[in-house]
Amino acid sequence: MNRFERPPRPAGEAEVQFLDGEYRIVRPGTFVRCAVTGRPIPLDELRYWSVDRQEAYSSPEAVLVRLGVRNRP
Repeated sequence: MNRFERPPRPAGEAEVQFLDGEYRIVRPGTFVRCAVTGRPIPLDELRYWSVDRQEAYSSPEAVLVRLGVRNRP
């Protein structure tokens, strides 16, 4: 392996601790699930989460649904 190659990530669902502005991977994996839709979110696309609820969201709309501002997407 040269210095530009990444070691392969374990496949499957990751366990993540959500922090303010960042997250910490507790158990390696390639994705987490949206708490509203149940859809897998690849870790490199994860942008929305709740620190208080420790939940991931697939979109801003999913956040609004969780907060009760909108109906389910």
